[in-house]
Amino acid sequence: MELAGRHALVTGGGTGLGLAIATALSAAGAVVTVTGRDAARLDRVAADDPRLHPLPMDVRDEASVRDGIAAAAAARGPVAICVANAGIAAAVPFAQETLDHWRRLMAVNLDGVFVTLQAALATLGPGDWGRMIAMSSVAGLRGLPRGPAYTASKHGVIGLIRAMSEEYMGGPVTFNALCPGYVDTPIVDRAAAGIAARHGMSEAEARDRLASANRHGRLLQAEEVAGAALWLCSDAARSVNGQAIAIHGGQV
Repeated sequence: MELAGRHALVTGGGTGLGLAIATALSAAGAVVTVTGRDAARLDRVAADDPRLHPLPMDVRDEASVRDGIAAAAAARGPVAICVANAGIAAAVPFAQETLDHWRRLMAVNLDGVFVTLQAALATLGPGDWGRMIAMSSVAGLRGLPRGPAYTASKHGVIGLIRAMSEEYMGGPVTFNALCPGYVDTPIVDRAAAGIAARHGMSEAEARDRLASANRHGRLLQAEEVAGAALWLCSDAARSVNGQAIAIHGGQV
């Protein structure tokens, strides 16, 4: 198991992509700290896997992130793999966007990534191996209608990753972003419900509309994105750095 002995930390790990990534890292031998705001959910997902360790943490709260990651490192060693996955999505047309809503998305999707990666890096010593992965989106590579705040936040994640890869170039830590399209997760379930309500269609029809936005015409499975994260943590990807990897069924 290639990642045996490595300590990984996944934010937003109680459901969806985060849970799939945490499970994949555990299966590869890593000991995984799984964070999120719902302590009961984290306890449930960790109950049957001794390599998953729940840590209630809110990425909007800087002290929660810094103190939580420091405690995880004290318990399980430096955070060699950090997957800054926690994020929220909301469809709001630009003319109806409010500054409060804008700031709420930025606080989770961009500020949370910044603080998470900075805190994780602080646990590593000089010369320590590391893999820092941030969850962006296909919206980070192109504009998303009815999603100006979400699109801007995900573009920001890619910019942060590119800057970090340049700053730490040549060292043993790599920085990459994953940019999935629509994935069959609770976020898509909520999006489909919203589309159905706005357009007077069934939720199944709304899901089909979202699936058609992926180039291959189907929703991604969380395991596909988890597989990409696992590859970035492998020795085979040691020269992959500063990249925004689209997982979208075709060209973006």
